[in-house]
Amino acid sequence: MPPRGPLGEETRRRIQTLRERYPQSRSALIPALLAAQDEAGYLSPPVLAEIGRIFEMHPNEVLDVASFYTMLFKRPVGRHVLQLCTNISCLLANCEGVLAHLESRLGIHPGQTTGDGRFTLMEVECLASCGTAPVMQVSNQSYYENLTPEKVDQVLDGLK
Repeated sequence: MPPRGPLGEETRRRIQTLRERYPQSRSALIPALLAAQDEAGYLSPPVLAEIGRIFEMHPNEVLDVASFYTMLFKRPVGRHVLQLCTNISCLLANCEGVLAHLESRLGIHPGQTTGDGRFTLMEVECLASCGTAPVMQVSNQSYYENLTPEKVDQVLDGLK
């Protein structure tokens, strides 16, 4: 493996294991970026550079991939990342009202993080849940569907 960078040894081993799983090691790039993000919290330029060294890629190539996916964060985010779909199905199901409620309740706008670092709010194009719109994904894990302002309050109150 290349010389030590901002990632810990455990994460580097995890990435190496991912690389070995695929005939083309670059196929492991997205899982490796997720592993790096799990450790670092977000994909800073030094983290992207280290991933580039591991995969023998220019950091800009790594950034190109990381920039395409909303689940990969290129700047610090809150403990809970709230990704609200604002695509057409969600728009027709009043995601604008849900977004206005989130902004009011949290005191932030999309792209911002609450002062306590607890929540980051993001608008995303599609979460592939059109039949249950409006929908929000929390921290790249849980989906909350058929949202109303009341359901949003329940979700936020349940996040510790």
